Amino acid sequence: MVGRTRTGGARSQTLSRGIRILELLSTSDRPRTIDEIAAELGVHRSIVYRMVRTLEDHRLVARDSAGRCAPGAGLAVLAHGVSRDLQSVAVPELASVAADLRMTCFVVVHDHGECITLASVEPRRAAGTVAEHPGTRHPLEHGAPGIALLTLLGTEGMGADVAERVAQARRQGFATSHDEVIPGLSSLAVPIPSHAPSCAAIGVVYVATDRALADLAERLQIAANFIGAQTA
Repeated sequence: MVGRTRTGGARSQTLSRGIRILELLSTSDRPRTIDEIAAELGVHRSIVYRMVRTLEDHRLVARDSAGRCAPGAGLAVLAHGVSRDLQSVAVPELASVAADLRMTCFVVVHDHGECITLASVEPRRAAGTVAEHPGTRHPLEHGAPGIALLTLLGTEGMGADVAERVAQARRQGFATSHDEVIPGLSSLAVPIPSHAPSCAAIGVVYVATDRALADLAERLQIAANFIGAQTA
């Protein structure tokens, strides 16, 4: 089925629904049933079943013995070329920061008005770690990573409170947040300077720390400068 947007361009409703299924499964913390997906999309389960079978044929969706759906291995192949240069440069730096600070370190990019985690690395020998899953999305105005991105993107259309947070992040060189994206957790992030088209930031997430925030920011800034220089 083909529909039209308000701009007049033709769009495939079937393709759009298939993409929404992939987005739903990729951001879910558990496998989803056909009925759950159908309810989320607002369509009959038979429509979802046909689309899932097609996505399954291309290894973009995998189903377990109970018929529940999860992201398939084929998605990794499609994602391999996305921000490949940034990701390949960033991951070794994320590992280094995670080991030094004993915190989960991650890199985020701006995507259609949202902050999306591109890659993350957890420290190997920490007593307890916090996972920051690649593909995680949240609004730019929520959390330190999004605020760090806004120091590069600007705050047009944002509220006064967001503009002030971004201005403060610019002044001090880093953004902080607590209890915003994930309840009980804190985050600190700095923008990655680069002339490349992508807009990115690097951050850490943690439950508590006795380190000075300026020290965390200094370590992240070193990594950010290196990544930015390599992806310019």
